[in-house]
Amino acid sequence: MLVKTFGSAVLGVDAITLTIEVNVSMGQGYTIVGLPDSAIRESLQRTESAIKTNGFHMPRTKVVVNLAPADIKKSGSALDLPIALGILGASEQLDNPHRLSDYVIMGELGLDGSVQAIKGALPIAIQARKEGFKGLIVPKANVREAAMVNNLLVYGVSHFKELIQFFEKEESLQAQIENTRDDFFNTVGHYEFDFSEVKGQENIKRALEIAAAGAHNAILIGPPGAGKTMLAKRLPSILPPLTLQEALETTKIHSVAGKLPFNSALLNQRPFRSPHHTISDVAMVGGGSNPQPGEISLSHNGVLFLDELPEFKRTVLEVMRQPMEERKVSISRTRVAIDFPANFMLIASMNPCPCGFFNHPEKECTCAGGLVQKYLNKVSGPLLDRIDLHVEVTPVAFNALNNQQKAESSAAIRERVIAARAIQAKRFKNEKGIYANAQMTSQHLREVCHLSTVSNNLLQKAMSRLNLSARAYDRILKVSRTIADLSFSSDILPEHVAEAIQYRSLDREGWGG
Repeated sequence: MLVKTFGSAVLGVDAITLTIEVNVSMGQGYTIVGLPDSAIRESLQRTESAIKTNGFHMPRTKVVVNLAPADIKKSGSALDLPIALGILGASEQLDNPHRLSDYVIMGELGLDGSVQAIKGALPIAIQARKEGFKGLIVPKANVREAAMVNNLLVYGVSHFKELIQFFEKEESLQAQIENTRDDFFNTVGHYEFDFSEVKGQENIKRALEIAAAGAHNAILIGPPGAGKTMLAKRLPSILPPLTLQEALETTKIHSVAGKLPFNSALLNQRPFRSPHHTISDVAMVGGGSNPQPGEISLSHNGVLFLDELPEFKRTVLEVMRQPMEERKVSISRTRVAIDFPANFMLIASMNPCPCGFFNHPEKECTCAGGLVQKYLNKVSGPLLDRIDLHVEVTPVAFNALNNQQKAESSAAIRERVIAARAIQAKRFKNEKGIYANAQMTSQHLREVCHLSTVSNNLLQKAMSRLNLSARAYDRILKVSRTIADLSFSSDILPEHVAEAIQYRSLDREGWGG
């Protein structure tokens, strides 16, 4: 007898529906076809144990399982449930096998019939609704995530027996209902870290406020213990809150990567990813035989923090250059090409030299001549070209550390950032894919970054006296425009240009000796 069940496979951040055809006929042997990987081929051993443990029998005849479309490689263990149900239906152990075709069914089976969590429940639910299925059945651990999709019945199961009872008696399971909008808006804006906890460092807070207001990349340069990591961790708290659309995009990526917290629904905070400097190229940008999103995609709509930037492998930093410009990464394989979104803010930190005390106000640098510049040269010019703000961080004085008065809160800074972003949203409302000053092209610079004679002369003198490189020119204009937006100024004033110039430390000829 031939029975069809339906599952799903995740490609990139989207899903495609799979038809699992199970045929039980005369003969011997179990076979799975349709480009399965090792985990799927081992499924028959898991399903056989689960079927026997729960009072059913495994057919002792020929069983052929076909995963269609057969030209797409399938991977993972999430097809255990539809395969097991297909075997029971094809061997006439279910009373109503025709009902199986109404649902997309996903889950990994334990040997005792317990159902384990899967990856990608959210894109699977979106695809199931798009194709008009009556409902979706997923593991209990993924039910809240999948139930964010409305107009689709979503059921969570924790054991194989519950699923059998559901198809024998439909009312044995209750559909999960999630009020996505209310849950999201009730929890958005709650942050673990706050700028009110930071003593001193007012100039660094100002630089990060500018970075947040214009979506600019930034690098913090300073000695150990100056607070670079602490400040970077608080950056998400001053970024505009996620919109519902951004939250869905971000949740899809984390769902595909299996990074969502247990039994969670929609992500309500911008991601903050801080990979270790030993990370590989593939782990950073994504890929693998079954392409998975990397750290830059997991940072989508959030912040990617690279601590001790020169310690990262050069190849890892170089592969980031194109995604930083295009805000996506393309993974190409023989059979498939996948795009992962990668619209992130890059915040990096580094010591100014190997010993860490170059330009320190009190401690003396012990590095040999030329070693400071050699250390800086570990970070390529083209990567620094994509970083708008170079911020020098100095140690906090004792008086500032001992001050018991709370500093300005993240909420107050965030209000100014939101107001500046609103100005930019209005400015670029007719530009597709551009929403902040950091994304302006050369044409936009000519249109919206007009300088007065005084401002232009100031910039010209700075370029000459500080020996700033040509690549610094566009960056200074973009940052000046953001500073003007924070001041609600339609014109870029000389003080805006002057402040932007000071954020180009690493472009100065001779910096680092």
